[in-house]
Amino acid sequence: MTLSLLNVRDLEFQLYEVLGAHTLTSRTRYADHSRETFDAVIATARQLAESHFATHRQASDEQEPFVRDGSVVTPDAVQQAVRAMADAGFISATHDYDVGGMQLPHVITTAALIWFDAANVATASYAMLASGVANLVAAFGTADQRDRFLDPLLTGRFLGTMALTEADAGSSLADLRTRATPAGDGYAANIYKISGTKMWISGGEHELSENIVHMVLARIDGAPPGVRGISLMLVPRFRDSATRATNGVVLGGLIHKMGWRGTTSTVLNFGEQEECFGELIGEPHRGLACMFQMMNEARIGVGRAGTAMAYAAYRHALDYARTRRQGRLPGEKDPARAAVPIIEHPDVRRMLLAQKAIAEGALALILECAQLVDDEHTSPDASVRRDASALLEVLTPIAKAWPGEAGQEAISLAMQTLGGYGFAREYPVEQYYRDNRLNPIHEGTNGVQALDLLGRKVTQDNGAGLRALLRRMRTVVTSAEEDGELVTLAAQLSAAVDQLERVTTTLLSRAASIAPSRALANATAYLDLVSRTVVAWLWLKRACVACSALPSAPPSDAAFYRGKVQAARYWFGWELTQTVAIAELLERGDTVPYDMQDAWF
Repeated sequence: MTLSLLNVRDLEFQLYEVLGAHTLTSRTRYADHSRETFDAVIATARQLAESHFATHRQASDEQEPFVRDGSVVTPDAVQQAVRAMADAGFISATHDYDVGGMQLPHVITTAALIWFDAANVATASYAMLASGVANLVAAFGTADQRDRFLDPLLTGRFLGTMALTEADAGSSLADLRTRATPAGDGYAANIYKISGTKMWISGGEHELSENIVHMVLARIDGAPPGVRGISLMLVPRFRDSATRATNGVVLGGLIHKMGWRGTTSTVLNFGEQEECFGELIGEPHRGLACMFQMMNEARIGVGRAGTAMAYAAYRHALDYARTRRQGRLPGEKDPARAAVPIIEHPDVRRMLLAQKAIAEGALALILECAQLVDDEHTSPDASVRRDASALLEVLTPIAKAWPGEAGQEAISLAMQTLGGYGFAREYPVEQYYRDNRLNPIHEGTNGVQALDLLGRKVTQDNGAGLRALLRRMRTVVTSAEEDGELVTLAAQLSAAVDQLERVTTTLLSRAASIAPSRALANATAYLDLVSRTVVAWLWLKRACVACSALPSAPPSDAAFYRGKVQAARYWFGWELTQTVAIAELLERGDTVPYDMQDAWF
């Protein structure tokens, strides 16, 4: 490849200069690692992404999976890429040495995985689903289940799915109807017969692995109604992967999508044509609590994918703008003068700066969350672990929703930068546009994330997560106030943090006296407000580091750091300012959408 899909210098800046990820090696779990091993892992990911994933991104989009003679067919390159990723250890990267893992920090693993998402998110999805299932088995499986399933999942011999959604129970999991009936005599107590239908199951059927491990939410006969009665079942495609003895999991059909076509999207029938057996994971009726581990991982993974696609599209647009010559600058009267690269045109620069601010801001958000996972699990300080856990709860719906939502805007601007070529399938940007459009939908729509943030996360544990967020924001404000170049931005963020705290207090106070549906009616606007403020915090944090580095920076790095400060100024001047209108709407309790009647449409 001639074009790097990510800016290596920016990735290193965020990892080491902003987050100090290299200092994680002082912790016992990561003591065998160094900055050099971290860089080697990320370099390997880039090499594999460019040589095995990017090379068939367009082909797997154009030749989407299809059924032939009862089997799902995918391009051969898909299996080869997944195998290469597994053999390099990226499915098991964060796991213990004794199960074949590399004990890598989550923040380094995330930085590596972004390369795969940028190169070909559809193929990368198969490996990431296996990783999520393996994490569930490791956390909640019995010793016997770990012995039988963990190694095949971590080495990519088995791949996996999360089977939650049903036709009449999408995000409303309380309404799911898939049944689990005790298998009875001759079977262990944790074996159940599974019956029901799931849909929108990514990676639900293929021939890429020896087996597929489905994590299925089901209701044990006699279970309590609602989410309290949901259990988690491990349901393999084959009862015996060696003999390929079937287990009553039947493909009901493939779903044909606008984008992300290379990942099979399926309807699966369990127990319809023959008995289907599943194994209970965790405790009965506690399945949703278990599955939330994989769902939260997947939600941050969705944000990572949105980040990667927005970033890759921006890189294509930037490269095009630097090489495409067209027109002359306003005021130039001589038609014989050579055309200028379009990056010289002010409106193109505006579009590129907006893309940079979104893509790099999203990268900062996703890596910030990844490092919080490391702090939550490995910090030697109990208070740091608690703080990280609380903050991660608040940031997860933002990390899921914002990169895909804002990323779509950035990719649209990349398409506009390329002009007609951006709309043509011969160029990559239009596929990023189609692929990314899924991110605001899957793993809980962005509307669901908004409800989760306002309705649950900001009040959870007496508001511990929100307090942690506000503290960290104000700490950056204090740092920025010490740099004359950033004083104005510091004042803007300080006002925005006060505004966020005030709006949240107003909304929660009002919610105590009105119907929940009315109290949450403007949750999406609240998510937008919080997201813009969080990204402003992260940009000011980056600007502080850049300004500190500028006095001693060589010329090439000085331009890099100046770009960070300018992008921060853009965010504060063009994006953060929009929160004032959003806050006013929320504080006055605007009810126009809520009061709209069905018949009026």
